[in-house]
Amino acid sequence: MTAGRIIYVILFLFAIGFFCRNAFRLLALLCLGRWDNRFDCLTERLKNMLTYAFGQLRVIQTPYGFNHFLIFWGFMTLLLMNSEFMIAGLFPQFSFAFLGTYIYGPLLFLTGIMSLIVLVCVVVAVVRRVFFRPAHIEFNFDAFFILSLIAVLMIAYFGYHAGEIALEETDWANWMPVSGVVAGIFSGASEGGVHFWTNFSWWVHAIVLLVFLNYLPYSKHLHVLTAIPNCFFRSFEFANTVPRLTFERGEDFGHSKITQFTWKGLLDFMSCTECGRCQAACPANATGKLLNPKELIHQGKYNLFENGGDLLKTRRFDTLAPAQDDAEMRVPLIGGDRENSVAEEALWACTTCGACMVECPVFIEHVPKIVDMRRHLIMEKSKFPDELLTFFENSEQRFNPWGIAPTDRAKWTQDLDIPLVQDLVEQGKEIDYLFYVGCSGSFDSRSRLISVAMARILNAAGVTWGILGNEEKCCGDSLRRLGNEYVFEKMATDNVNMFNKYGIRRIVTCCPHGYSTLKNDYKQYGADFEVIHHSELIQQFIQQGKIKLTQKLNGRTVYHDSCYLGRYNEIYDAPRSILEAASGSAPMEMDRHGSKSFCCGAGGGRMWLEELEGKRIYLERTQEALKTDPSTIAVACPFCMTMFEDGVKEEGVQEKVHVKDIAEIVADAMA
Repeated sequence: MTAGRIIYVILFLFAIGFFCRNAFRLLALLCLGRWDNRFDCLTERLKNMLTYAFGQLRVIQTPYGFNHFLIFWGFMTLLLMNSEFMIAGLFPQFSFAFLGTYIYGPLLFLTGIMSLIVLVCVVVAVVRRVFFRPAHIEFNFDAFFILSLIAVLMIAYFGYHAGEIALEETDWANWMPVSGVVAGIFSGASEGGVHFWTNFSWWVHAIVLLVFLNYLPYSKHLHVLTAIPNCFFRSFEFANTVPRLTFERGEDFGHSKITQFTWKGLLDFMSCTECGRCQAACPANATGKLLNPKELIHQGKYNLFENGGDLLKTRRFDTLAPAQDDAEMRVPLIGGDRENSVAEEALWACTTCGACMVECPVFIEHVPKIVDMRRHLIMEKSKFPDELLTFFENSEQRFNPWGIAPTDRAKWTQDLDIPLVQDLVEQGKEIDYLFYVGCSGSFDSRSRLISVAMARILNAAGVTWGILGNEEKCCGDSLRRLGNEYVFEKMATDNVNMFNKYGIRRIVTCCPHGYSTLKNDYKQYGADFEVIHHSELIQQFIQQGKIKLTQKLNGRTVYHDSCYLGRYNEIYDAPRSILEAASGSAPMEMDRHGSKSFCCGAGGGRMWLEELEGKRIYLERTQEALKTDPSTIAVACPFCMTMFEDGVKEEGVQEKVHVKDIAEIVADAMA
């Protein structure tokens, strides 16, 4: 055995051993989290992994994503040949040539072509970061170091194969056209010189490959190891709810320690690709708020490494038992330094719009983590913005955010033919729909007009429907998203009991927040009823001919997608279909629409909080809508209605631009 081979064997064994140790360390850190069953539906999970991890479906949705796609598949292609390279360093006679000419030859050809493509993609990545860097991409050493390692790997690969071709030490030269071209560099060089550069390239390739392997667990490219399993263990549904808490002695209310997250939550922290798409999509970040979803995930990762490292030192290294929840953490998860801890201000800035989760290529669930940390601040620390104190008291004592007397909830029905569910039940009538009016539709003067319009539509459709009147309570959406789970639990339980009392089977509501809460959150409380958003029901009435639209909406109409209707529940077509039926043409679209719609700023309880930092989110969205030169801004949410009404007033265009709910537009078209 030569001295060079002995050195390589030592380096190889050390590098592989160190990598295995780091891999076990990462696994041990994951096991600090709580149990979460993500091992169901394995066939479906495999399909998702192939589609989103290997197929890079979300990655290629942006133009630059194709560059990453090529680098990824370049590495996948090179994986087999790099394995051959490392094994051949231990056993020089080893080669995959035994696969035969028609397998090994094309494999060599493909490896050479993909190596060239990867090299070009690296150059594109460097040029982009230096000269055309988007605001959400950081200019940091780590990225350039990784790109440099990749480039050196490709160049060294061509270098040693070109040397073999020049020295006529390979029978496969015809299958390596790129290396054959590079071999021309050695024309006229001495045999000793070619030998030197061939050996030099081989050693550079070997060392960089082993360094790259062991640098990954400590770099921003940790996602190379964790992104694929994170896609495999993803939730099959959009994270449109959060787990129910157990209010018993000794239970945690929210998350204040990194080990209180599930192991899948910890895997999320490790899997961030730092692509910055969540940051670019975040309305809070885009308008100058402290919240940055990418940084929040990083802070969780660094907190895990800091505290997890301490925990692992206190027990046997070969133990993979969950951490004790009461273990002391040296670095706080909330309110510590900005590198390893999440700022409280950032948590309250979140509108829970879900844009970050839709954009994330590896399915990190940002919003549930934020809600869990809010729960801790509210229920264990009683630390929250002062404005929320009145909101919480009103919601708990009077079952609505404004603190208006519950007996006033049905005042909007005066002089209208609005049946009560209680009366219908006493009369023995079968109720087709409970119209769950909601707090805005009951108490807010502008939103009441939406309720009136919806009542007209229901009457015109000839269905049997009713409202709960003064018995109705708030759905609790803002309470749950803000983290006040205790009050939400009481409200949800009371509402479900009331629905069951009257035998309600179908509920229609105009508010996407109420719709999503009743449909998704209430399942945890035994809800067994169908929930329908008014856009779905109105579309159904139009298609069935139950309502006739005799007048057309005039002017230019632009539609705004509500976050909780679109991203949370994937209702995009129904409102547009209604507007097309009412106007004769499809509504105009803003630049950001559909699943990429920009939030109005009212979700996540932000409806009840002032924006004291940066630009107002609703103003940003209003200005985007006004770029389409509309006469009507159509919405399907009372919260969005409030935000756009404020926006057009601030822009001074309220006389020529009207904000209307789709129910109002349809009711006008029925006249």
